[in-house]
Amino acid sequence: MVNPIVARSLDEIRFWSRIMKEHSLFLSLGFTYEQKQLIEEAQQFMDLFERIEEKLARFTVNSDLRQVQAFNTEVYQAAAAIYAYKRKILDLTLRCQIRHNNFPLLVDHISREAAYFANRLKELNEGILAPTPDTVIQENVFFLKIMADHAKFIGHLLDPSERKLVDQAREFSNDFDKLLFQAVDLDYMRPQSETKPLLGQMLNQNKVSVASLRDFKKTARDLIEECRIKSNIHPLLADHTFREASRFIEIIEMFEASLSGT
Repeated sequence: MVNPIVARSLDEIRFWSRIMKEHSLFLSLGFTYEQKQLIEEAQQFMDLFERIEEKLARFTVNSDLRQVQAFNTEVYQAAAAIYAYKRKILDLTLRCQIRHNNFPLLVDHISREAAYFANRLKELNEGILAPTPDTVIQENVFFLKIMADHAKFIGHLLDPSERKLVDQAREFSNDFDKLLFQAVDLDYMRPQSETKPLLGQMLNQNKVSVASLRDFKKTARDLIEECRIKSNIHPLLADHTFREASRFIEIIEMFEASLSGT
């Protein structure tokens, strides 16, 4: 019988290790030629998560729990290390000790994702799997902020002449800012806000908006890949943000199933 901790661990590592590897690439592309040390460090993290992906391929959902827990610990250390690297870049950037083409918000954004990844691995090794009412709210706060950031990045990286798409990105940014503030309000109201009707309404509302944003990202990704619009968005970055929106929808559906008892 498949151990749910094993299955979930492998799923988290499969998704987030690729994300971490791509973060390293995006950072390296944003540095200037003179920032060779930072570029080399980014390359080292790309190599590190490439090796993790290769090792992941040796595991299956039927693998031994203790071996998977040991792998979780190994990957946790990698996630913690890249988190520290990203925060170092943010610190240097905000102190104006380095200047590059990565927005400070983007550096903070990807460091939050590294912290989330590390925390998920820690929780799984502690046997925490089933969502609880408080994690429903906290997960939505986390991912709504991620989605709001994505909309802002897209709006800033599109060429200004792409007026319609820029306006759409701004609309999504405003929508997700509002959804985020609503979720934060629920978070402040805990534990009294942890009722099935309130959580169900939040999930339903968020799911509709995330699905709309995901479709927008997919359209933008396809247009970028076909060179049909003007932007500074790397095709891989467009696909990267699309996958994260799809991930959020999967998590919402997992929470919906938990609330309904299925």
